[in-house]
Amino acid sequence: MNEFEPIRAAVQHNCHISDARYGRQDTLCIYLLKMREFFRWERGFGFGERLPKEEIGDWIVEREQLWETVEENDFAPIEIDGTAYDPFEAEPINEALAERGLVYSAGLGRHAKPSFFLGRQERSERIDGFRVRVAGEEYARDLAAPPAMLQGETIYVRRASLARAIWEKIEENGGRAEHPIRRAMAFARFDENPRRALAEMTERELEYAIAHELGEGLAGRRLGPEWEAMLLAIASSRNEIIARAVRDNLADSLTTLPRLLEDEAIASIHFYFANLGGMRKALHPRLVEGYRRFTEGGDLTAIAKALEGSEAHWTEAARRMLAIHAEEGWESAGCLTDELTR
Repeated sequence: MNEFEPIRAAVQHNCHISDARYGRQDTLCIYLLKMREFFRWERGFGFGERLPKEEIGDWIVEREQLWETVEENDFAPIEIDGTAYDPFEAEPINEALAERGLVYSAGLGRHAKPSFFLGRQERSERIDGFRVRVAGEEYARDLAAPPAMLQGETIYVRRASLARAIWEKIEENGGRAEHPIRRAMAFARFDENPRRALAEMTERELEYAIAHELGEGLAGRRLGPEWEAMLLAIASSRNEIIARAVRDNLADSLTTLPRLLEDEAIASIHFYFANLGGMRKALHPRLVEGYRRFTEGGDLTAIAKALEGSEAHWTEAARRMLAIHAEEGWESAGCLTDELTR
């Protein structure tokens, strides 16, 4: 740890700057939930351990005070073996960190928020032309901790963040008998041994997280660089939410859902629908209905039929958004969600 402490500290410093500038964009409820889980990670509490409420409150005050001191700072370079790297030069940094067994990620997430993390690299491989880097233990991170993320031609998957996301979903909805997460939990016998079951679920879902990001990459190749430029232009707007949902649905029609169906991965299908919410769900009522029919009759063809034509539909929907952005302007889009749902 001492060997790379200066690197870890520089990454965490940049995480603090990002959180100071963008961390409070969520609703108060979501913000407090994120802060609670960040506290859990930073202080090393396990999933299921009761967190000290008063200590969390004091920690939030201290963290917000820290943010005030760094909000106007520039992001710091990452220095490795005497060479200073721009913090967004993820691939050169990863090449420099390879012998240390570390993985580093930097990029823009939702609302164009810069996101950084440093962790222990479990594996690195190439799949369909994309570099896939899987991280285990995390040494530095910001408030946003997506389990998987595509940056350029590299896919980053964070095992610890995926486990945390699964645990949060279970805490939120695991007691509801008809919720998809409850059905997914049953396959891992979660009620018998929660720790072992969480590890099993994380291992299983990690591969499908990779599949989704591969779909994102394929969708990006199909839509071109104009798509990312559009996302930056409409950041923090409702249209960004719609656009990300459209690309997520396209990615899942390209890779995630076909693979789930091919594998007949029933537990992971339930987990997929446990996480299908918000705008993605609103735009895809046909798929939701297919899942309902599957849960009633156990026939996977109900989902397969609901997926028919999805790839072409979501490709056209994405291109329609690009055309609106390039030519017509969002003020003439009308009720875009109704159009995309059709």
